[in-house]
Amino acid sequence: MDTAVTDLGEQSAVEVFGARVHNLKNIDISFPRNKLVVITGLSGSGKSSLAFDTIYAEGQRRYMETFSAYSRQFLGGMERPDVDKISGLSPVIAIEQKTTSKNPRSTVGTITEIYDFMRLLFARIGEAYSYATGAKMERMSEDQILKTVLDQFEGKPVNILAPIVKGRKGHYRELFEQISKQGYVKVRIDGQIEDLKPKMQLDRYKIHDIEMVIDRLIVTGKDKKRLYSSIQSALKTAKGIIKISDQENNEFFFSKYLMDPVSGISYDEPQPNTFSFNSPYGACERCDGLGYIFEVDEASVIPNPKLSIIQGGLAPLGEYRETWIFQVLKALSKKYGFSLSAPIEKLPKEIVELILNGSQEILTVPVEYNKWNVQNYQINFDGVIKILEEQTERRGDEAVADMETYRTLKTCPQCEGARLKKESLHFKVGQKNISELSVMDISSLSAWFTNIEDQLNERQNTIAREILKEIRARIGFLLDVGLNYLTLDRTSRTLSGGEAQRIRLATQIGSQLVNVLYILDEPSIGLHQRDNARLISALKNLRDIGNSVLVVEHDKDMILEADHVIDMGPAAGVHGGQVVAQGTPEQIMKANTLTTAYLNGSRQIETPGSRRKGNGKSLVLKNATGNNLKNVTAQFPLGTFICVTGVSGSGKSSLITETLYPILNHHFFRAKKKPLAYKKIEGLEHIDKVIEIDQTPIGRTPRSNPSTYTGVFSDIRNLYVQLPEAKIRGYKPGRFSFNVKGGRCETCQGAGMKVIEMNFLPDVQVPCEECNGRRYNRETLEVRYHGKSISDVLDMSIEDAVAFFEPIPSIYRKIKTLHDVGLGYIKLGQSSTTLSGGEAQRVKLATELSKKDTGKTFYILDEPTTGLHFEDINVLLGVLTRLVDHGNTILVIEHNLDVVKTADWVIDLGIEGGAGGGEILFEGTPEDLVKVKRSHTGKFLAIEMKR
Repeated sequence: MDTAVTDLGEQSAVEVFGARVHNLKNIDISFPRNKLVVITGLSGSGKSSLAFDTIYAEGQRRYMETFSAYSRQFLGGMERPDVDKISGLSPVIAIEQKTTSKNPRSTVGTITEIYDFMRLLFARIGEAYSYATGAKMERMSEDQILKTVLDQFEGKPVNILAPIVKGRKGHYRELFEQISKQGYVKVRIDGQIEDLKPKMQLDRYKIHDIEMVIDRLIVTGKDKKRLYSSIQSALKTAKGIIKISDQENNEFFFSKYLMDPVSGISYDEPQPNTFSFNSPYGACERCDGLGYIFEVDEASVIPNPKLSIIQGGLAPLGEYRETWIFQVLKALSKKYGFSLSAPIEKLPKEIVELILNGSQEILTVPVEYNKWNVQNYQINFDGVIKILEEQTERRGDEAVADMETYRTLKTCPQCEGARLKKESLHFKVGQKNISELSVMDISSLSAWFTNIEDQLNERQNTIAREILKEIRARIGFLLDVGLNYLTLDRTSRTLSGGEAQRIRLATQIGSQLVNVLYILDEPSIGLHQRDNARLISALKNLRDIGNSVLVVEHDKDMILEADHVIDMGPAAGVHGGQVVAQGTPEQIMKANTLTTAYLNGSRQIETPGSRRKGNGKSLVLKNATGNNLKNVTAQFPLGTFICVTGVSGSGKSSLITETLYPILNHHFFRAKKKPLAYKKIEGLEHIDKVIEIDQTPIGRTPRSNPSTYTGVFSDIRNLYVQLPEAKIRGYKPGRFSFNVKGGRCETCQGAGMKVIEMNFLPDVQVPCEECNGRRYNRETLEVRYHGKSISDVLDMSIEDAVAFFEPIPSIYRKIKTLHDVGLGYIKLGQSSTTLSGGEAQRVKLATELSKKDTGKTFYILDEPTTGLHFEDINVLLGVLTRLVDHGNTILVIEHNLDVVKTADWVIDLGIEGGAGGGEILFEGTPEDLVKVKRSHTGKFLAIEMKR
């Protein structure tokens, strides 16, 4: 390996020779070590191919090579990137956007380990309180219990009791026999002391409390030894708990462990897993530590109350059939005197409640097996909802899809979303339980931990000193990368790619590793300009402690603050893959490239001369209060280009993605997702549909590609079916699919490539020897349209396909949209796994834009400039502008100032993120926004619009 013979102390640069991965044109590149290096260029120009697929891939491969051959066969191998040589390479850590865990149990707190340290803190210094009375829990030694009993009951007759059964059903005959064998003669049952008798037993269907009577005596100092022995026996029998009752039947609890002296409730000694929602010792039993449950939604079960039960008014059951559940309902109707033929809305509310949720009364269900044999069954009817839930549990995964229609997500009623057992939630530090700290935003949490020592005693401070040091350090790193608005209980799957990446960046800063090459993929995504400086400072800090930082980025501030810049181009796809300029930012500014043209201002996205007024109608969302929104009312003028902006965490997603979009989606498409709380929405009659284009990937398998995702491949296959040669042979559309048997090459099963397993060496992908990478068998490839087989079409660039399919309107329209959003250079059949983040998002955008709009469509886009170069943004804005000109409404959640300044209407939220946000600071044109002094967006927009 190169690193084995290279003295990194002497080599001051990372050198790459002959890189040919994806579209890279056999390039040689060198950049300085221990510096902040930015790779920029058009989307698809080869930035990620160089940074991740070449440099990072080689770093990972070399790391894997350090393991033995035996170990590597279990770990799997790394594919060697197509590069001649890389020298000067340090150990590599990639911080990407797509590595975010989708596990609902993964949270900001667990990723950063802050929550783990908080669990340790609560286990070591947390003070326990009773969930029954609120009293502080106490623990006593045997000597302390003895002293208390002597002081409190001096001269009084008492019973020393050992509680062994509390609030449970059973006859307990065997238990009484065991107690008798131990030599005890009395027990207290449900508050009454009784003598033990042979074959003694209780009513097995009633709930009982049973205590062994260990001793009955008058408390005096003379009998101190006997009293002590009895206390020891009681504590041993009842596992650390003892109960003392006096003549008036007053009861007093004592325990070696944590106990409520009033009610007798005891807690186990706290351990870190007591506060873990991923452990059975801490997780809420109802929701299993998730904080939410799935419940059958009554409105979904009865979607049309005008129908009767026989007509299918109970949607999961359908129309009447001779099944068990309908026999039960028939018996129910006879018993309670209602008709299964009556519309459900005509039935009394009590009857509907009975049908859905059941009754404790016994129901007789006659079931006819044949004409002469009828058998009666006595059952407890639990209700249709309970029966459905039980069927789902019995049938497992196959029933889940059926039940999803009728189930809704609901905050767990037992833990109220806190995820933990009630005992865990009653341990407190500084009068806060661990859940209350987890729902604080990072800024508030930082302030709370800053002064916590003042609320602790000397012993607690001694124990907590090192734990608090770790917690504060990690909180500080999150603040450094601009994540002050997040909360520790925020699940990782709700984080944007940029947020997840900055969390990992904060973790790496905390690790204090040196001589590492960090590679980051657009860490500024989702970050407001106000917080950019903090991010850049964090990256420089990583550099200054002795690391190399390589960032793939389009952000202007990041590029200008770099030590070294590499500009890829000159265009994208097959037209890119070259280094068009490199050097310091000052040197780059003198180069003649598309990137530098935007950096030095010789080329820019122009501010419109006038703003659209729209069609005079508006959508108005009133009194939204979800998450941190502070009872806001937002106006969305229709027929305009709207931009929603504000600092990270100010409430943009809460207002649009979680409130407005679910309202519109439910109204037009009956979608199930419930919006966050709001009072009213007006103006729905002025639009006819809503389309959301978010940042979810288009596919994670090599078989997914732009042609299959957009649906144009179905049209292409139908075109080939209509060709004379295909008709003669009787080919159907499936013949031209590479995913089903028939027309595909069976040797590679339509993949075009074969994976050769190399045991402990990396697997090697080679073109299929049967079809030579063409995916189809010979007979299928003989069918040609204008001389091109179906394989030739998949291998076409979008640019070539536009001209080729111009005579076919259905195909041309979809492909032309891909071309219009700047994807002319990618291939129709290009694997989705090779698309960059910006390319994948634009494929998704093109898919929606290719559908015919009505002029009344409401489009919602969440940060569409993700992964886009200045020129790509210019192209994208041209497409969106044409849509608005057709009468549609475009709403964009965005930080990019080039987008904000071109909007007709801006809604700015703030002032800060988290608890300090949730207000609408401004609604109006960009020209008026720059006058708002409270707005962070307005300050930066004013600078941008003066350029």
